[in-house]
Amino acid sequence: MKIIKCISSIILFSVIGVNSAFAEVKIADNEEIISLMKGGVPLIDVRTLEEWQKTGVIKDSKLLTFFDKNGNSDLEDWMHQLSKIVSKDDPVIILCRSGKRSGIVSDILSEKMNFSKVYNANSGIIGWINDGQKTTTDGISHEK
Repeated sequence: MKIIKCISSIILFSVIGVNSAFAEVKIADNEEIISLMKGGVPLIDVRTLEEWQKTGVIKDSKLLTFFDKNGNSDLEDWMHQLSKIVSKDDPVIILCRSGKRSGIVSDILSEKMNFSKVYNANSGIIGWINDGQKTTTDGISHEK
């Protein structure tokens, strides 16, 4: 019985490992973000309204909050909104404030939702601004 459990565990970890190998999230620095966006790849900014208002957003990015201010999310609704922007076979860039939340969202898209070309803007909007790149407040609601 112990041998069967051991073999089952090995098979399970092998399958998980194989799937993860094909669903790798790519890291995108600012130069690559610019290049990808010029090529038509959508950038999804997962921050909150308050964050967008505070720093502005990258021009032509799509604003789609993933975690609310309490850290909660509604994956089903978020995925429904995302499906209006990009399909799972298209490349997509995910951005947040510093790269932490975008890393989580990128992993979810890649590993759980089977998106094949996910880029994590791992330095976030902070890295974008610190690199001297521009932001805009066009299209951001100024209501709280």
